Amino acid sequence: MTDTIPLGPAVPAAPTAPVAAASTELLPLKTKLAFGVGSAAEMIAIYTVATFAMLFYNQVLGVNPVWVGLALSVSLVFDAITEPLVGAWSDRTFSTRFGRRHGWMLASPIPIAVSFYCIFNPPDLGPLGLAIWCGVSVGMLRQVMTFFHTPHLALGGELSPHYTERSKVMAYNAFFQWVGGSATAWIALTFFFPRTEQFHNGLLNPEPWPQFALAGAIAIIVILYASTIFTMDRIPLLPKTAPNTPKFSLREFFRDIVRALGNVSYAWLLAGYFFLSMMVGLREGLRLYMASFYWQINSSDLRWFIIGSFIGYILAFFFAARMHGRFDKKATMIAACLGYAIVPAIAPTLGMMGLLKADSPLLLPILIALGAFGYLAISFLTISVTSALADIADENELKHGIRQEGILYSTRAFAGKLDQAVGAALAGFVVSFIAFPRKATPGQVPEDVLFNLALWDGVVTIVPGVLAAICYGRYRINHTTYLETRRLLAERRG
Repeated sequence: MTDTIPLGPAVPAAPTAPVAAASTELLPLKTKLAFGVGSAAEMIAIYTVATFAMLFYNQVLGVNPVWVGLALSVSLVFDAITEPLVGAWSDRTFSTRFGRRHGWMLASPIPIAVSFYCIFNPPDLGPLGLAIWCGVSVGMLRQVMTFFHTPHLALGGELSPHYTERSKVMAYNAFFQWVGGSATAWIALTFFFPRTEQFHNGLLNPEPWPQFALAGAIAIIVILYASTIFTMDRIPLLPKTAPNTPKFSLREFFRDIVRALGNVSYAWLLAGYFFLSMMVGLREGLRLYMASFYWQINSSDLRWFIIGSFIGYILAFFFAARMHGRFDKKATMIAACLGYAIVPAIAPTLGMMGLLKADSPLLLPILIALGAFGYLAISFLTISVTSALADIADENELKHGIRQEGILYSTRAFAGKLDQAVGAALAGFVVSFIAFPRKATPGQVPEDVLFNLALWDGVVTIVPGVLAAICYGRYRINHTTYLETRRLLAERRG
């Protein structure tokens, strides 16, 4: 089999602990729902910072966009460093009551909520002080979010060993990411930042931000605890740390990193995610600038983009596992990555050509339709990659004798967050480079500035997306190699 990764002699570093037979069965709906809902709260925090922080600190508070971009980038760099540490540590956590993941998840919600509240409720510190506050508070959020996010994703990777059931689990994860992000946007634009006579775009109104921060913090606490508590019944059925597995240490941590990166498929997934995150980081940083100033969409109409995102994510929710069963995960990843690179760039490109304008009669439906396809593509891609990581964990267990869901999902996030740091800094650089005015008014931004904004949001962001698709094309695992790996693991476990 030409696609099989040479695994070498199966000499385990530490015998894998037995896995209960019940864990091989398809999962109950309750478990998939409980796991998935946790990503909704993660997205409330991540989406809000990625989408609103630049606009809030630059346009509402008047902070230099370069300073804001650097503040967001520094916070991502520090978080990316701790992410693999948490992943490796959770892989080696031993607790009969909380398993490998749930102790981490139980300790995280309150610090996450407090950090979230601080980001959007800063004291009056002046421009430089606000930039520092942004960097510190966002950094704290990302640090404590790591303690939930990494074990939670690893939990999803180990809930089921079934090839397409893993895809279904990650489909719930992706769908609830949509729920968290879309609900946040809808509630924010409807109840906190509606259009007023003074503010065409209610997001530019400084008064509602503290109330919005408090509501988000409360939602985060409730949802994260619900996800943790209602998945605890699966702890006896999950893979466990073998009693003779070495405890977490820096030496074992670096050994885990080497083992993970030694898997060729994982190395290419990591490279692909690196380029993908650069594209996402830049687009997210410019999203509200495009909507508010290029297309001149008011905050009330921005709510309707939820229609496109719902269509995209619900289609992916129902069809991702079927696509994996028919075309395999590799083909799905490549097609989805190219789709997400190209389709969201269509509207800005048409705008630059003068074919689509802020006063075009069908502007909103066109943007929603293109958004639906873009969300479909990114959802397919997210489900495919996160499901594939669980298959890589099987290969690494066969080769090294230890399951590494934590380190695999965390080092993936490590590369992504480093590149998101570049994307966030680049977004701040772009806003400054094109001389975008501070506290601007929609309809009064110079045409050449808007053209350059569309150029960066459209054409430039395609490049890292295409590079990501090339990397995903080097992924080696398919259904046949997966079955062979599972057979060998079953023989080893007796």
